[in-house]
Amino acid sequence: MAGRRRCWHRVTLLAGAALFSLVLSSVALAGETSLIKFPNSRLEPVAWTSLEGWADDDHLAAFNTFMVSCKAILQGVEPVRAARPVYGALREVCKRASAAKLSDAKEAREFFEQNFRPVRISPLADPNGFVTGYYEPVVDGSLQPTEEFAEPMYRRPDNLLSNGRMMLPGSTAIIRGRYKRINRARYARFYDRDAIEKGALAGRNLEICYLKDPIDAFFIQIQGSARVRLSDGKMLRLSYAGQNGHPYAAVGRFLIERQIVPKEEMSMDRIRQWMTANPVEAVKLRNLNRSYVFFRETPLANNEEAIGAQGVSLTPGRSIAVDRNQHVYGTPFFIQAELPIESEQPTTKFRRLMVAQDTGGAIVGVARADIYFGAGDEAGRISGRLKNPARFVMLFPNEIDPVVASADAPLPTPRPADVPAATAVQPEAKPAAVAPAKPVFVARKPVYRAAYRRRY
Repeated sequence: MAGRRRCWHRVTLLAGAALFSLVLSSVALAGETSLIKFPNSRLEPVAWTSLEGWADDDHLAAFNTFMVSCKAILQGVEPVRAARPVYGALREVCKRASAAKLSDAKEAREFFEQNFRPVRISPLADPNGFVTGYYEPVVDGSLQPTEEFAEPMYRRPDNLLSNGRMMLPGSTAIIRGRYKRINRARYARFYDRDAIEKGALAGRNLEICYLKDPIDAFFIQIQGSARVRLSDGKMLRLSYAGQNGHPYAAVGRFLIERQIVPKEEMSMDRIRQWMTANPVEAVKLRNLNRSYVFFRETPLANNEEAIGAQGVSLTPGRSIAVDRNQHVYGTPFFIQAELPIESEQPTTKFRRLMVAQDTGGAIVGVARADIYFGAGDEAGRISGRLKNPARFVMLFPNEIDPVVASADAPLPTPRPADVPAATAVQPEAKPAAVAPAKPVFVARKPVYRAAYRRRY
């Protein structure tokens, strides 16, 4: 009995520590057996009334965008709630949204407030997240190579595997009988940008169309979609179909590090200007980004927007790309920022409810988003100058209770980042709180518990 009491005592301590460290590392789900983990993140419950700009937003426009995601969610396979709690909870909200008959922004606002809980989310070290912009380029092209149009846009190769590898020519993996294997398969890393641009895929009939400028092709790969205007007036729509498996690298960072372009002046226009003025060096710069994107032709009408990673048409000014390893498509986020939309200065107050419907190789982190601005040159200019801090509020479905304490519960004073400094002051002291042999004391100190959870 004494051992059982000690066991329950430890369970109680662990549960209390988990609740106290909510804003530091993870979200406990009411009625769920699993945790939604946001490593190195701070979560803070907020009230709807405290969100600046929330009441002034066009919630009906946000609801219509949310419904686009709901159609995809409801058409999907019924999720296992314990494995995908957010997706399962969103599915329940989508069922109610589909049954709702909303006629104006006021009713849409009430729907969001009645079905979601607002929680501010940010990295541990910074209360702000970060936003950039993207768009759908419109360029001239040809279905056949010519002297003017010579830069190919490739469809995804058949031998590109999901892990970014490829089976080498002449290699097979035929299995006969129960264990006998003939010609063991041999794999290699797929070609990087340099190899592909030098012709590694030539002669395989992978070309969808041809463009005039390799710089256009490069930026289309960054954006993930394009409208190619053919000589007969028809518009060819290209959508993301895959990537070669090599890591993405932002070429603007190299121009900043080499002091070619000042950080405060960096934009897609500046990168394009430098590449145009330095064509030989531009090839070397592009090859620093070894990632290469493949496309597919999409049968979209001219008035339809690009397709995001969720498989739905994006909405300009309402759709965002997020880190798919952190968030579920269809999740609403209220973003507050001062952005360079109306001018090159960050003076436009952006207070808007957005919906996660896309992703991207450079979009990493819990409070990181790429805002979709639509198609064309103006959308490109706005997107190209966005690189700004922003405040993120994630809307959790009511089926998930991310907060057990009240909204104004105080944050833990010591941060996990302060733990090493505190222990360094007294190197000879070895408090039991961090001793592996006594994990019960780890639970007594939420700050140490949070530091432990950060590793996962």
